[in-house]
Amino acid sequence: MGQVGGEVVVLMDVNVSMFGMRARIALAEKQVEYEYSEQDLGNKSSLLLEMNPIHKKIPILIHNGKPVCESQIIVQYIDEVWHDKNPLLPSDPYQKSQARFWFDLIDKKAFNHGSKLWETKGEELEKAKKEFIEFYKTLEGELGDKPYFGGENFGFVDVGLIPYYSWFYAYETLGNFKVEGECPKLVAWAKRCMERESVSKSLADPQEVYEFVLRKFVGSK
Repeated sequence: MGQVGGEVVVLMDVNVSMFGMRARIALAEKQVEYEYSEQDLGNKSSLLLEMNPIHKKIPILIHNGKPVCESQIIVQYIDEVWHDKNPLLPSDPYQKSQARFWFDLIDKKAFNHGSKLWETKGEELEKAKKEFIEFYKTLEGELGDKPYFGGENFGFVDVGLIPYYSWFYAYETLGNFKVEGECPKLVAWAKRCMERESVSKSLADPQEVYEFVLRKFVGSK
C-alpha cells in the first residue's frame, strides 16, 4: 500500500488513460507515495464498481478507504490535501476561476475531437482534422508566450492537457497530419512539460497508446 504518514493512497487506473495520467502527474508533483492498481476495463473488478458505482470508470483515487472520482476533481483534491508542495491551482480567486475554465474546456472538447479522427472518413475526416486543429490553436492562443498555461509555474491546466500529448502520435498517424506543423508553440510547451520528471514518468508511451487505439477502437469497426 502507498502510505504517507499513516495515510493509505491507492490509484485505480489504466496506463493509457489520459485521465489517469492527470492523477499520476498530480501525485508525482506532490511527491505522494501510492499504490498503483491497473484495471481491466473489459472485466471490471468488484472494488472498482464499489468505489465508483455511478460512472463505473477510472481513475479512482482511494484515500484512507474513501474514493474520489473524475480526474478534474481528483487533481483538485490532491492539490488541496497535499497543499504544502507545488501548488497546482493559483491562490487568486480570479486566476483560479480561469484555470478551472480552461481545464473544463479541455474536458468538454479534447477527447471527442481526438476520437473523431478514427471514427470518420473522407470529407468527415477532413472536417474532424480542421476542428481538432482549431481547438488546439485556441489552447495555443491561451498559452501565448508563457512557459506554462498559468505563467512561470507548471500548474492545473498543464496537468489537464499534457496527457493528450501521449495520444498525439495516434491522432497524427490515423488522421495523417502533424500537430507541430499547425501548433508549434503548443508542441514546444509539451516538450517543456516532458522535461519534468512528474510528467515524463507518468505519461504512457505513444506507441502503446496507438496500439491500444487500434485494438480498442479501429479494430472493432
